[in-house]
Amino acid sequence: MSSTQKADPRIAAPLRKSQWTDFSDNLPRYAIGLGMHLAVLLIWQLVASSGMVPRFILPSPTATFMTLFEPRYQWLNNSWVTAVEIFCGYGLAVAFGVVVALLFSWSRLLHMAFFPLFITISLVPKVALGPLLVIWLGYGITTNIIFAFILSFFPILITTARGLREIEPDLLDLVRSLKGSRMQIFLKIQLPGALPYIFSAMKVGAILAVAGAIVGEFVAASHGLGYLMIQVQGQLDAAGMFMAVILLTLLGVLLYGIVLLLERIFVVKDARLSGAPA
Repeated sequence: MSSTQKADPRIAAPLRKSQWTDFSDNLPRYAIGLGMHLAVLLIWQLVASSGMVPRFILPSPTATFMTLFEPRYQWLNNSWVTAVEIFCGYGLAVAFGVVVALLFSWSRLLHMAFFPLFITISLVPKVALGPLLVIWLGYGITTNIIFAFILSFFPILITTARGLREIEPDLLDLVRSLKGSRMQIFLKIQLPGALPYIFSAMKVGAILAVAGAIVGEFVAASHGLGYLMIQVQGQLDAAGMFMAVILLTLLGVLLYGIVLLLERIFVVKDARLSGAPA
């Protein structure tokens, strides 16, 4: 078929219908989720406006939103720093997690030697590594990227390694008998088969990457939303802290949404794992 030939409308129409059906089927779930978020905002506003709780403990949503227009918080700069830490640390975790898991699938010796070590390291309380990373790397964005990387790397590695092991051995033996190279086996057999596991791990890693960046900013930072929260805490500025939490949540939602979108593109619906919220 030539590249200029148009897609068969008899094929394209059912695809569009299927996508619309999926959206319409999920519409009640989306509506309920949106309604719950609006209800929480309404209850928050009513409780804060009632005077039952002091403003320095629970500011109203309007007061929290108004902090966006105060230049002293430098929201744009601090949000950008935290976003770079989250996305860079997470991207490194995905890349290294998949590559190391692939090496484990290629070499049983590597798997036997290093996989138990990685499991042990993953059990170390990550906050306890904060002072050590400050000594080794100093204060700054690099340290916080490493924090985000460490927290999200291990679940991606462990789950991806499991997914690569789930491939049918007979299928791998067949491809090897046809003189398929390791890279061909990975690209044609292992990667497609492990994608549901990879994306399941990526969803967990996306949540942990946000936590890792914030832990890093609490320990070693001079910029970022976590650093800003520490600064306004001493001033009992609850509105600023709430706004920082909201912006952090939005960054996490953005990253998680990107992973969900990629999963919907590359993994068919029936093959998706239900271990993480979608």
